[in-house]
Amino acid sequence: MQIEEKKVGKVLVVIPLESRIDASVSTEFKGRMVDWINRGNKLIVLDLSNVDFIDSSGLGVMVSSLKTIDGDGDLVVCSIRDTVMGLFNLTRMNRVFHIFPAQSDALQALNEIYD
Repeated sequence: MQIEEKKVGKVLVVIPLESRIDASVSTEFKGRMVDWINRGNKLIVLDLSNVDFIDSSGLGVMVSSLKTIDGDGDLVVCSIRDTVMGLFNLTRMNRVFHIFPAQSDALQALNEIYD
């Protein structure tokens, strides 16, 4: 799975470069997320601007990652396309994750809350 990562201050920005986050990549995705969190990255922005489709295993990785952070920080999501936002609304993940329209909005919010 192709993923771009960059550190912006205290925040790790994770940008999947694949159009799908599904069962075929979820194990690798979860492993990388857990590694980043275990290395001390507790403030994470997941930028889904390239993602057209997420299945239940992809959502599971996101929920698992949020639970791994366990209140010591936050995992927020930004730049969600309409197709993926429909799934977030249907599964009520929009109530679990803070969702921002753009990466800059997510970064600003995390920096204000955790400054």
